[in-house]
Amino acid sequence: MSAGAVFHHMPWHDFDALARLQGDAPMVRGLRRAECSRRKLLLHSLVEGSAKTPELYGPLPPVDVVLELLARVEYMCPEAFEELLIHPYTGSWAGYTTRLLRDGIDGACPLWMHLGHLHAITAASAIRAGLDFEIEVPLWDGNASLPSLGLVRLPFSTPHSVATVRGGRGSYVVANELAEVSLPHRIDADAPGWQHVRERRCRSGPKTFAVRLDDIDPYRGLYEPLPPERLDAGEFGKWGRLLDEAWRFLTSVMPEFAEVLATGLTSLVPRPRVPFQNPSASTGEAFGSAVVGRPTDGADLAATMVHEFQHIVLGGVLHLTKLYESDPRERIYAPWRDDPRPLSGVLQGVYAFFGVTAFWRELARAGTNPVDRRAWFEFAFWRGQVWRTLLVLRDDATLTGAGRRFLAGIEEVLGPWQQEPVPEDVERLAAATAADHRAGWRLRHLRPDPAAVSGLARAWREGRAMPPVELIQAGVTPTPVPDGSWPRSRAALVRLSLTEDGRAELPAVWRAVPDATRADFSYASGRFADAVRSYRAELRATPDRPASLTGLGLALGEAGSRPASRALLHRPELVRAVHRELRRAAAVPPTPEEVASWIGQLVSG
Repeated sequence: MSAGAVFHHMPWHDFDALARLQGDAPMVRGLRRAECSRRKLLLHSLVEGSAKTPELYGPLPPVDVVLELLARVEYMCPEAFEELLIHPYTGSWAGYTTRLLRDGIDGACPLWMHLGHLHAITAASAIRAGLDFEIEVPLWDGNASLPSLGLVRLPFSTPHSVATVRGGRGSYVVANELAEVSLPHRIDADAPGWQHVRERRCRSGPKTFAVRLDDIDPYRGLYEPLPPERLDAGEFGKWGRLLDEAWRFLTSVMPEFAEVLATGLTSLVPRPRVPFQNPSASTGEAFGSAVVGRPTDGADLAATMVHEFQHIVLGGVLHLTKLYESDPRERIYAPWRDDPRPLSGVLQGVYAFFGVTAFWRELARAGTNPVDRRAWFEFAFWRGQVWRTLLVLRDDATLTGAGRRFLAGIEEVLGPWQQEPVPEDVERLAAATAADHRAGWRLRHLRPDPAAVSGLARAWREGRAMPPVELIQAGVTPTPVPDGSWPRSRAALVRLSLTEDGRAELPAVWRAVPDATRADFSYASGRFADAVRSYRAELRATPDRPASLTGLGLALGEAGSRPASRALLHRPELVRAVHRELRRAAAVPPTPEEVASWIGQLVSG
C-alpha cells in the first residue's frame, strides 16, 4: 500500500451511536463511502484476475476497452462513476462473479456473461455522463441490462448473445443483428423496447423518501441472477400506496430514525405477497437494498424496512470492524428462525429485531392508529425474544471486544424496555407465542441423550410414581437437521385475532391460513377446552406432530393442567422421545399427555 493510502475507519462515537439506534445520516453516508471503496477493490481484483485471459470474455471486447471508457467516465463525470459504483447490485454482481472466477465455473449464465456485466455497468455510467461511445454488452434472453437505468428488450435467436450500445449527447441506441431500440430522451419513462427502473417518492410533511422498486436488474436477487419480473401497473400502484403509508408511520413515530433510513435504504426488490407472512431478506454485498414480499399493510412494511435497514447498517459496520471470530457451527436458538444458527446470523437477527422492537414500541406508545393492540403485541413479543437471545450472545467466547461493546450498546437501550407496562392480556399472548416457537424448535432440533430416554422409559414401565430427576436434567445436543415440520399457522392466527376486524374474520378465514387446524383456530379464539380436545385428537392420529404437541401444551396451560403443559413447552423433545420408546414395546402405549404429566412433575417453567 502506498504511503498516501487512505483507510476508512469508524470512530467509537459513531460505532456506539449505531449500536443504540442513535445514528445519523452522515454516519450512514460514511458506511456508504466505505462500501464504495470496497467495490473498487473488488472491481480491481476481477479485472486483474481476468485481464490476462481474454477468452474469458467470449464474444465481448477485452477488458482493456471497458477500462478505457470507464476511465473517461470517471474523469469527465465522477458522479456518474460513483453512482454506478454504489448501486446496490454492483456489489452483489461483483461478489457473485468473483466467486465464479475464483472457482472457474459458470453461474446462471456462462461466465463470460457475468464478467461482461462490467461492460453493461460501464455503458450505463457513460450514458449518465452523456459521453460519445460505443461498446458491446451481454444480451440474456433478449434483455440488455443498463444497471440503475433500465432494460432494453430485443428479439433474439440464442439465449446468450451480444448487443451494441452506441450514441452520444443524450441520444443512444441498443442494437443486435435483429433489431434496434432507441432510448427515450426521458430515460426515466418506459418506451417501446425500453423499461426504466421505477422510483417512488414518498412525502410526509417536510420529509421525503425516494426508493427504487427494481424489478429488472439481473443481480437484484440474493444468490443467483434473476430474469426481469416487471410489476404491472396495478401491482406497482399497490406498492406505491404501501410505501406512502409506511413512510407516514415512520416519520410520525420515529422521525429521526426515518431520516437515517432514507439515507441508507435506496432500493427495494418487490416480490409477490405471501399470505400471512412478511418475507424479506438482504445481503451485505448489496448495501442499500432489500428483497421484500408485498405486505398486508403499511405498518408491516414499515417494520420490514426498519428490519432490513438494520441489516444494511450492520453489514457496513462488519466491513469496517470485526465483531466476532469465525465459527460456522449451527448451535444457537434464534426465535426468528426455525433452525439453529451460527453466532454471525444470530447477531444479525438481534440487531435487526432490536430495530423492529423500537418501531412497534413507538407505534404502540403513539396510540393513534387502528393497529394499537397489534403494536403492543409485537413490542412485547420482540422485546422479550431479542432480550433473551442477547443474554445468550453477550458471553459467547467468539465475540471480539468490539462485538461485546456493540451488544452492550443494544443492551443499554433494550434492557429498560423489559419493564415497560404492556396490556396484561397482550403480554400473555406474546409470552405464549414465544413459548410456542421455542418448544417447536426444541422438538425439531434437540436430540435427548439416548441413555436418558431409555432410563425414563424403563422407569415408566416399572410404574415409578416420579421419573428420575437426573434423567430429566440430562443434556441435549442441537442439530440443524429437523425432526418434523413446523407450520407458522398458530402464530398467524394469534396475530389475526389481535384486531377487531381480524377477530370478526377469524371463523371465515382460518382455513385459508396454510397448515392451520381446527385446534389452532380454537386456541386463537380463546376456546381452550375445545383446543385441548382437538389437539388430543390430532395426536391420536399423528403422535409425533410437533405443532400438535406444543399446541396441547399451550392449551393445557390455559386450562390449568400445569405439569403436562410445563413438560410439553419446556422439555417437549424428551416427552416425544420417551413416548416413541414406549410405543415400540407397549401393546397399549400411554398418550403423549400422560407421559408429559409424569415428566412435568420435575420440570420447572
